[in-house]
Amino acid sequence: MAQITIYGLRKHLANKRKTLSDAIHTAVMEAFGLPEEKRFHRFILLDPEDFIFLPDRGKQYTIIELSIFEGRSDDAKRQLIRLLFQNVEQEVGIIAHDLEITLVETPPANGGIRGKVGDELALNYRVDV
Repeated sequence: MAQITIYGLRKHLANKRKTLSDAIHTAVMEAFGLPEEKRFHRFILLDPEDFIFLPDRGKQYTIIELSIFEGRSDDAKRQLIRLLFQNVEQEVGIIAHDLEITLVETPPANGGIRGKVGDELALNYRVDV
């Protein structure tokens, strides 16, 4: 499982959703081996009064939160974070200083998908990468 939520200013992300989604998904496929069709992205586009952040961040400041099942190695998680910084800067133009990435791991028994508890699922990809 990888549910991804992207937060940013509406004015700066609205026309970049497809490109940003592609950059993120490419990184997740490479680092975690997620299949191409396993793309679950939500964009939360905010007005300036709803998105408060430090003044040293630029107007393209973006937060990417990934909710994933536990099991990936620290090396795989580090690779993902590095790829996200690289891909988002190269493909979307959001510099690393304006990007925040958070991985939130959930034990499979604490999640449910398609009517089943996460640890009872037969996934078509590995989590222990």
